[in-house]
Amino acid sequence: MSFKNSTLLITGGTGSFGNAALKYFIDQFKEIRIFSRDEKKQEDMRIKLNSSKIKFYIGDIRDIDSVKNAVVGCDYVFHAAALKQVPSCEFYPMQAIKTNVIGTNNLILAIKQSDVKNAVFLSTDKAAYPINAMGMSKAMMEKIVVAESRDCNGKIISATRYGNVMASRGSVIPLFTNQLKNGQPITVTDPEMTRFMMSLDESVELVEFAFKNAAPGDLFVKKSPAATLKVLIDALQEIFSINAEVKIIGTRHGEKLYETLLTREEMQKAKDMGDFYKVSSDDRDLNYGKYFSEGKTSISNADDYHSHNSRRLDTNEMIELLLKLDFIKRTLSESK
Repeated sequence: MSFKNSTLLITGGTGSFGNAALKYFIDQFKEIRIFSRDEKKQEDMRIKLNSSKIKFYIGDIRDIDSVKNAVVGCDYVFHAAALKQVPSCEFYPMQAIKTNVIGTNNLILAIKQSDVKNAVFLSTDKAAYPINAMGMSKAMMEKIVVAESRDCNGKIISATRYGNVMASRGSVIPLFTNQLKNGQPITVTDPEMTRFMMSLDESVELVEFAFKNAAPGDLFVKKSPAATLKVLIDALQEIFSINAEVKIIGTRHGEKLYETLLTREEMQKAKDMGDFYKVSSDDRDLNYGKYFSEGKTSISNADDYHSHNSRRLDTNEMIELLLKLDFIKRTLSESK
């Protein structure tokens, strides 16, 4: 598949995922549109990148008219606009619903009325067995993608589910690093918490894989190693040659001990595609007899794919992974 003469729209294009996707796809597409409500970040991107291939659209995923305006003339869409912070979504769940659920529906309605061929919607491991408002809103986003994929005028819409994206905005790696540099204690919720470790580049590779391999309603995840927060902290302290106090502050609102990328129900029907899993959507209709009379015993034999049972990184492996990140390289350079 070639994107050579195509136009890509990135919603939430000024965020961590948007910037990574832009960097990854800039040479593959004829035009890339950045859609977001943050005019300052758009202006900063415009000045920094200075590229005629990049077009900027001010708008809000909650405002369907602004979404429709950005979608017109696009061939592909990568939907990254979202409210992602677990604590803020816990305190303002309706805001999470408006952005993550209603905003997703707005985009799909706009896509249905456009010439878009293929759209990938970004989800999170918190959508699997969700216990917090952010995860619940993302789980509903996935349900909307699957439901609308059944009647989307021949267009392909699919979803990607990612784990912890290393050094993304608001994640723990920048927090821990800043605390180390400023001589502050490292504040950790629970050292034994495990999280999947995926780079921003890998998260965008997952999107490209979905563009090239998805059928309507598919869900894709990338196989990723995991690590405890203790291993992450030990690795950062070794990289920066700083031994800081580690202060345990307790689990935050809506936080899990480990994250699940695929539930056992999804693993039962997941297709192993090398570095990725693909879960095809349930294509049954509202003939409820099928639901009650046709079950699968293999579900009880399956297991979840989560950060407690995936491959664990040790401290040296974590250091090696961290040293590949632009954020860590830049921070080390600034420290000299």
